Amino acid sequence: MWKKEPPIRIKTRRQGQTAAAPTTTMTRSTRTQGLIITWTQFVVVAAVAMLLNCLVCQAAGRAPPEPYYGRYIGQFSNFAHGIKGSIYAVDESTLFVKSFAYDGTGPDAFFWVGKTARPSPDGYIIPYPEEYMGIDPPILQAHNNTDIILRLPMGKRIKDIRWLSVWCRRFTVDFGEVFIPAGLDVPKPRVLPEFKRLAHGLRSSNISVLDAKTFYIPNLHYDGAGPDAYFWVGNGSEPNIMGIKVPNEIGSLEPLRGYQGEDIEIQLPGTLTVYNIDWLSVWCVEYRHNFGHVFIPKDLDVPPALGQTKITPSWWYTPTTTTPRPVYSNCREVLPNKLQVKWELQGEYLQIELFGRISEDQYMAFGLSGANGRAQMAQSDVVVAFYDTTARVFRAEDYFISDLSQCDGQRGVCPDERIGGRNDVVVVSGDRKNGVTSIRYKRLLQTNEPIYDAAIPTDREVSIIAAIGPLNSRKEANAHSHTSSDHNPDDIRINFSTRNDHACKSSLYDVKDESGPKPWPTRKIEGVTKFRAVIGPTGGKRGYTPITGVPSWGIAWYLNDLLIPEITVERGKTYEFTIEGGSDPAQPARFHPFYITDSPEGGLGQKMGLDARKQKAYAGVEFDDDGDSIPTAAGRYCEWQHRGIDRSAESETFEDYKLTLELHCEEGEPGYLNWTVPMDAPDLLYYQCFTHNNLGWKINVVNSGASATGGQHWSSRHLVVYAISTVLSLVATRRGLASRLLA
Repeated sequence: MWKKEPPIRIKTRRQGQTAAAPTTTMTRSTRTQGLIITWTQFVVVAAVAMLLNCLVCQAAGRAPPEPYYGRYIGQFSNFAHGIKGSIYAVDESTLFVKSFAYDGTGPDAFFWVGKTARPSPDGYIIPYPEEYMGIDPPILQAHNNTDIILRLPMGKRIKDIRWLSVWCRRFTVDFGEVFIPAGLDVPKPRVLPEFKRLAHGLRSSNISVLDAKTFYIPNLHYDGAGPDAYFWVGNGSEPNIMGIKVPNEIGSLEPLRGYQGEDIEIQLPGTLTVYNIDWLSVWCVEYRHNFGHVFIPKDLDVPPALGQTKITPSWWYTPTTTTPRPVYSNCREVLPNKLQVKWELQGEYLQIELFGRISEDQYMAFGLSGANGRAQMAQSDVVVAFYDTTARVFRAEDYFISDLSQCDGQRGVCPDERIGGRNDVVVVSGDRKNGVTSIRYKRLLQTNEPIYDAAIPTDREVSIIAAIGPLNSRKEANAHSHTSSDHNPDDIRINFSTRNDHACKSSLYDVKDESGPKPWPTRKIEGVTKFRAVIGPTGGKRGYTPITGVPSWGIAWYLNDLLIPEITVERGKTYEFTIEGGSDPAQPARFHPFYITDSPEGGLGQKMGLDARKQKAYAGVEFDDDGDSIPTAAGRYCEWQHRGIDRSAESETFEDYKLTLELHCEEGEPGYLNWTVPMDAPDLLYYQCFTHNNLGWKINVVNSGASATGGQHWSSRHLVVYAISTVLSLVATRRGLASRLLA
């Protein structure tokens, strides 16, 4: 007789479930009989054991059994036309069909996906082949045991669908189907740390494992001085001589050249996968020297390498010094006398060259509008191009604009890399002369990144956006001034597949350089103990930037109706601040808690680790038990807004400019901050925004009695205007609330 023992519980990483592996024993007298009777059961148990071994193997980080196609979904059910095939989830947006068969006789058949309970007309096509000519995808042809990679349309993911079908659109007939299990855990690329910095200036941004054979290395720097250096992989606790060379980004095994902030992809040779190695390094074979490395974790669950990862072709990496300037047949001047764009289709890539009359601390941006039919920055996919004066290289970076606010690492005007994406743009060349910066770059028409990259259509016109603006201290894009000269307010459409679309009448090199307008003098407030803080525009080239010497985000604090005035406070005296910079963290563009700090930059809420410890908060911030900073001075949102367009360039004085603005306040209550100036406060502090950099300015701290008592720099006229505007805005809010209640 069989004696059943308690089951062994095995926790598998991939399934996230507990599987029971029954263990049995039998008495000696019945052993032979038991083996004969249960041979079929034995085969089943053996198969289950092999499956569990596979899962445990993957959980331990070892290579999954070959061949590995991704997460298994199921087999096609065949209803007609000989449909068959095994379906796997390769990654979040890619399916693999192993040994697909179809007789090809359906009149209007496609791969079809949707999220209804069963296949229905309420679905959409997955084009196959992925690359095709014409507007409509081709009808599915006959296949006999073909291996097929299916990429979901841009922006769609496997979690968004419930089934895959071979569907006849004309007769609404389902030829075959497979259902996607709910909560399917698909393989995903894995982000690793950057290269450890050991020698020859080697450094990078965070390295990604795109699939089982492909590494993406962004922002790679290496001086090229190693005599016999290679990308090098192997096993062990650290890089050693028992490694294997990995070809560089163009597939060459020549010693590595120098890199200056380049983004590259490399692939492991032969049958080698990331599951077989412990580290990736840059290694000098001749001197047995490790220049830097990154460890490969043991718990990888990355997509299989089935060819779905499109590696940048070798010609993309042609050194800029040997690349001749192409002659373009297409040119548009998208910002008059400031920005021109030239373009050319090159197969599945679009090559663009931007020409901008910008300074070295500015960027030029160009891309697809967030809404076709109008110029919309929000939800747009743009490339920000500029000259990096620190690294002395030209850059072009992929951006996604989720909100019209400074990037906080999650939302705002953000480089794709900073919010979990990748930079799908590569600089081909750059030049700067006679006040004009030109940067040429390339990008795939359709990238592997469905969330942050929009597909560039070639069969129709598409609305574009363009802008120039200042770079911040992170070398990231800050807001432009919102004048018609710094961005396109009107809808501009381009068909990137056309030729001879040449509307540029002259070269930007022929445009005369004009000096900017005279900046306004800094306003100062002394002898005042009550302040009202609201948000407002920065005053273009007359306001924030010339006052502070740093780029602005496009908005700034207004204290008592003045643009970033210097205020003077006395030690030991208490001051009251009424805060109206927004209180909803879900709207980052309208969430500006007020705080007082010793940092001229501010933005404590987006600082981490050492950066956060570099500044001290004196008011408006509390700290929780974990030491994390929490803003305490936030209230409803009030903003001085332009009555029409920005008139700062035409306004000789700030008072004139103020007449072109009007105050808008949302319903709600202001926030309040009472601050008693510490006796040991330093002579210089700053009022700032907790969530964004560079919105405030100076607080001069003096001893008791040292400041003016009559508001010498803040006239009685200003006091009256401030009091009236405060009362009117509060009354308007109360009336609005009352009318709503009465309604």
